[in-house]
Amino acid sequence: MTEHLTVVTHPLVQHKLTLMREKDTSTASFRQLLREISLLLAYEVTRGLELTTKRIETPLEPMDAPILEGKKLALVSILRAGNGLLDGILELVPAARVGFIGLYRDPETLKPVQYYCKVPGELEDRMVIVVDPMLATGNSSAAAIDLLKEKGAKNIRFLCLLAAPEGVARMREAHPDVPIVTAAVDKCLNDHGYIVPGLGDAGDRMFGTK
Repeated sequence: MTEHLTVVTHPLVQHKLTLMREKDTSTASFRQLLREISLLLAYEVTRGLELTTKRIETPLEPMDAPILEGKKLALVSILRAGNGLLDGILELVPAARVGFIGLYRDPETLKPVQYYCKVPGELEDRMVIVVDPMLATGNSSAAAIDLLKEKGAKNIRFLCLLAAPEGVARMREAHPDVPIVTAAVDKCLNDHGYIVPGLGDAGDRMFGTK
């Protein structure tokens, strides 16, 4: 994956995203759709995982079959909304190591403030996939990736459900080496830093909070 931005246009991804955008979609349905769409997006973001071969016995004969190589994948969720994407990806890659970065956006400055960071070791030897449903201003995402690079991560990808052009530009400026995989790039941000037309606050819609 060399492109800085990959928009997954698969019909199932786009269909499920439309259902999530609708304001009347229930919390339970929103959560289930996010889990389903994360599986489809994970297929795209893990495309570059390295393979080696392993000698196995099929019921008919021995063969050298492809198998994942190297250290286990690391998934890092930007709390709290990232956990919705995390659950689906873990169904696909259950052996992945998991980390969490807690950031909240200061409502006045829209700048990220860190309150928690716990990530797997040996990040320099792992593909690291950072997950957060919304790439809005890009400030929180850029700050999270700064932290991961400080801890040794070199092969990082960013997975989100929705992105704003402003967030994509901010990430390209801060981390041009980090590919972004998303289901859609929306029109813009509003005055409150929300993606428009978007789907509202992903965390609130996932957990039923306001």
